[in-house]
Amino acid sequence: MDSDRFFVNVECAIYKDEKWLMIVRSQKEEHAAGMLSMVGGIVEYSDSESDVLEAAMRREIMEEVGIKVSDQIQYLESKHFTSDNGERVLDIVFMAEYLSGEPTAISVDEVESVQWMTMEEIRQHPKTPPWIVQSMERAEIARKTL
Repeated sequence: MDSDRFFVNVECAIYKDEKWLMIVRSQKEEHAAGMLSMVGGIVEYSDSESDVLEAAMRREIMEEVGIKVSDQIQYLESKHFTSDNGERVLDIVFMAEYLSGEPTAISVDEVESVQWMTMEEIRQHPKTPPWIVQSMERAEIARKTL
């Protein structure tokens, strides 16, 4: 792989009232298996030609947990990391309000479980990696300013 290039990943901090929709990643996942996470995934070539990141985020949300989010999507942050299998990833995090659907672990190869959690529950969960705490704290601050 060319070390000067990144895979592009999108994630979404989804809120409803005072809680956040979190997933536990499947044990089959190549990166952060079994860890608490936001819904998200890799941008695909087949995603929309415009608003590519937003389209990929909506597709991933539907594929993984089967819900819709508001049209009002807010950018939170971007960062990069190297995955457990050595791939360089550019990660873009958005925030959106839950709109409809019953959140369910649809893609069992990617999602082990789905749950609504408070910020404190996210911080205290034994499988919450530090990068998720960082992103979710930023989301919590942004949500309170809406």
